[in-house]
Amino acid sequence: MGSILVTGGAGYIGSHTVRVLREQGAHVVVLDDLVTGHREAIPADVPFYRGDITDEDRVQQVVESHAVEAVIHFAARSLVGESMKTPDQYFYENTAKTNLLVAHLLRLGVNKLVFSSTAAVYGRPETVPIPEDSQTSPINPYGLSKRMIEETFPWLEKAHGLKWVVLRYFNAAGASLDGSMGEDHSPETHLIPLVLKTALGQREAIQIFGNDYPTPDGTCIRDYVHVLDLAAAHVAALNALDHPLDRRIFNVGTGRGYSVQHVVAIAKRVTGVDFPVLYAARREGDPASLVAKVDRIGEILGWKAHYSDMETLISSAWKWHQSHPHGY
Repeated sequence: MGSILVTGGAGYIGSHTVRVLREQGAHVVVLDDLVTGHREAIPADVPFYRGDITDEDRVQQVVESHAVEAVIHFAARSLVGESMKTPDQYFYENTAKTNLLVAHLLRLGVNKLVFSSTAAVYGRPETVPIPEDSQTSPINPYGLSKRMIEETFPWLEKAHGLKWVVLRYFNAAGASLDGSMGEDHSPETHLIPLVLKTALGQREAIQIFGNDYPTPDGTCIRDYVHVLDLAAAHVAALNALDHPLDRRIFNVGTGRGYSVQHVVAIAKRVTGVDFPVLYAARREGDPASLVAKVDRIGEILGWKAHYSDMETLISSAWKWHQSHPHGY
């Protein structure tokens, strides 16, 4: 049995996926440049290679040493604000590098790929919940950098027999249930970790950007999916690559949205801390509501969320932040 190469496997979602794959008995190998990932997030018994996905010699060494037969590709930059300031970096790091990696993998005889994409490809959706066949009109370079990669896959399938699945995540959140692994970004931009850092006293207040959106309480609505459910979606996608698929692009979310104000209220209840909340102006590029339509992934991949209710999301993340107040 061959191995599964996880690029970006030391990152937040990648490391949880590595653990789930290991628990299911898969042979896993990780390639990560550790620019944003954490070596401590990788189990000691998982082969780890530090390197860039465009280092052809490194990739070849990993593929041949471990008989790699499939790749889950997480390695990417993923900060919307940063992408607005340095779009060139995102088109290089995400789009160009992925194209080079996939071309090299195909030359090495590896033709199975699960690709980490994003709901940012949709931009401002015309309908909510958002189906996969919605128009994709990204409103930031991050979303566009991912959409451009998605569009290469059907051509690579036709020319070189690439077997691929794209997973478009909504808002990843939560931590491993035992509190041993969690979200550790620098800088941190995600709502739930910022809220919990405020509850820990590491920040003076939580800022809510905009309370004048056309939503029931005026704050943005997002679809949050637990990182363990996301990891399970990658395993389901990997298992589907050996079967004929008439659909290869899947949303990963819950079909339920929570407003920022609702998330803050639940966090106050879970943590028992009544931390201060400040309201600020809207941020550029924030749609009012992003919620996934998730029928397709359930019907075709047999996936559904098990841990993505907001209580579990926040309580698992709270356990991580309490036991790792300064991250890994």
